[in-house]
Amino acid sequence: MAMITAALMMLQLSSAPVQAAPVAEAETASVERVLDAMHAAASKADGEAYFASFTADGRFIGTDATERWSLPEFRAYAMPYFSQGKGWTYRPSGRVVTIAPIDCRCVAWFDEVLDNDAYGTTRGSGVLRLTEDGWKIDQYVLSFAVPNDRASAVVDAIKAD
Repeated sequence: MAMITAALMMLQLSSAPVQAAPVAEAETASVERVLDAMHAAASKADGEAYFASFTADGRFIGTDATERWSLPEFRAYAMPYFSQGKGWTYRPSGRVVTIAPIDCRCVAWFDEVLDNDAYGTTRGSGVLRLTEDGWKIDQYVLSFAVPNDRASAVVDAIKAD
């Protein structure tokens, strides 16, 4: 009888995370929609929609070591391109979103693998915050994915400049 009781308790405990999964999936899906909308807006050169994805004090960190843009700085850089219909297209091919395990459930971080026609495989990562207007990007980091076996050659090329 003790074995049956123990087995039932284990079954009950193991089912708890499954019950929480739909809530977690809904939360991460909301974050993913913001990231997808941001990428779609960039691809369509829709500057207003693109920058609406960010918090007012958001940051964009680009691939160059000098690129740490405040939102107003990045807007000033990007809007002339967007106004000419020139955007950029990064297609997500994999993404992991984590909602911070804090009571407010108001902070999320992510990493994603992206495909770009010019640069090939790249990576995006960052942080979102749940605001009164929904999830907004606080920080986005775009980086080049360098295969380990080519890293020395890439570093040597950068040092040669």
